[in-house]
Amino acid sequence: MKILTIIGARPQFIKAAAVSRVLQNDSSFAEVLVHTGQHYDANMSDVFFQELGIPAPHYHLGIGSGTHGQQTGRMLEQLEQVLIREKPDAVLIYGDTNSTLAGALAASKLHIPVAHVEAGLRSFNRRMPEEINRVVSDHLSEWLFAPTQAAVANLAREGLAGEKVRLVGDVMYDVALHLGCVDGRPVLQKFGVPPGQYVLATIHRAENTDSTDRLHAILGALADVARQVAVVLPLHPRTRAALARESFDDKAHAGLLITEPVGYLDMVALERNARLIATDSGGVQKEAFFCRVPCVTLRDETEWVELVELGWNALVPPTNARAVCDGILARLVAPAGHEPPPDLYGGGQAASRIAGVLREAA
Repeated sequence: MKILTIIGARPQFIKAAAVSRVLQNDSSFAEVLVHTGQHYDANMSDVFFQELGIPAPHYHLGIGSGTHGQQTGRMLEQLEQVLIREKPDAVLIYGDTNSTLAGALAASKLHIPVAHVEAGLRSFNRRMPEEINRVVSDHLSEWLFAPTQAAVANLAREGLAGEKVRLVGDVMYDVALHLGCVDGRPVLQKFGVPPGQYVLATIHRAENTDSTDRLHAILGALADVARQVAVVLPLHPRTRAALARESFDDKAHAGLLITEPVGYLDMVALERNARLIATDSGGVQKEAFFCRVPCVTLRDETEWVELVELGWNALVPPTNARAVCDGILARLVAPAGHEPPPDLYGGGQAASRIAGVLREAA
């Protein structure tokens, strides 16, 4: 079976590392890897291929940044050419980015079946570009690989059920188990922070970076938190651009340990050794849980509702700096969350289950 895998952003590189490893070790499959270039910064792209052992992509489209319409349109044009040339039996897409949407649209218009890994996630907020991407991709897909029972229920409410929906688990958990322990000493020494004595923060979602008020609230809160505990902030290119656009006063966040994006292994080390993680990233929410580190999600809602229910994650909408600061400080002293059911995220078998379903269809 010839699988054409479409990836383009950091979370997709991580997820593909698990599934591609299984496909490569199974003679039933031939995989063609396409990198759209949605994330093109070396720290957001190249380093992930190196550290996660992902083979070099057969195609690198070099799309780069742009508005949603520009980026998705350029992807559609180039992906269509690749699909016509390669004639795959199926297209594999991940998550909820513009690369995901473009892959689903291009393949479905050419009548190539689509397999969506991480299907069924919903924020129920249609103002989020990611929500539109995931809903459309799910309804265009032949195989819907859901990470949780909640995702299965979301799909059922939209009329997507039966054999096309498979509860397989979370491939990001596969990767976390595969990596095992990561030596965090070099990256901790770089920032001069001891284990368990800092907050790790990430900001990248458009709802936060495109809003002056929300961005001010988050950075102001992190600066306030940094007066009590160190705050490490790897700065996403989108966030750095927003800071430049808004002419933020450097003094306002002078107490933060700001750095360029870090590689995956360094990020895992920072996550595992943090006292708390504050983020608007869906993937980092889960990675925090895998490390059993408390998390504050700087959004109005989350797709990973089970982590809130278990007490490992708390939603803190960034309405103002005081609310965000208070939310983070409260989590620093809150008790740990509850242990989940052992099969919550598939027990590290998600990628193998996905390959098994596709093998049956070949």
